[in-house]
Amino acid sequence: MLNPKSLLALLLSIGLSLMGAFPASALSNPDPEHGAQLFSANCAACHMGGGNVISASRTLSQTDLQAHLESYGMDPLEAIEHQIENGKNAMPAYEGKLSDQDIADVAAYVESQAEQGWSR
Repeated sequence: MLNPKSLLALLLSIGLSLMGAFPASALSNPDPEHGAQLFSANCAACHMGGGNVISASRTLSQTDLQAHLESYGMDPLEAIEHQIENGKNAMPAYEGKLSDQDIADVAAYVESQAEQGWSR
C-alpha cells in the first residue's frame, strides 16, 4: 500500500499528464474580449478587419478559414488555435510567445468575428 505522500504524488502526476492531453480551449473558457485585445496587439497589422495584407485570398472570413484550415469543419476553435500556435508561411508561430489561454482567447475572438462577417 502506498503511503499518503506517494499516493498524492502519483495522483498529481496523473492529473498533470491528463491536462496536457486536452486542447487549451478545453482547459478553461475562452474570453473573446481579451482575445480582441491580444488580436489588436499581435495580429491586426496583417489581419485588420479580418483581412490579410500578405495574401489577400487568405482572410479570416469563415469561407476562407474553411478553405485553408484543415480541421476547421470539425472543430473551428481547435483549427484556429493550431494556426496561431504553429503559424504558416509568413505568419509567425505564437506558441511560447502567448500562453495557451491567450491563444484560446484569440481563437475565440477570430471565430466570433468570422461568424459575424468581420466589420471593416
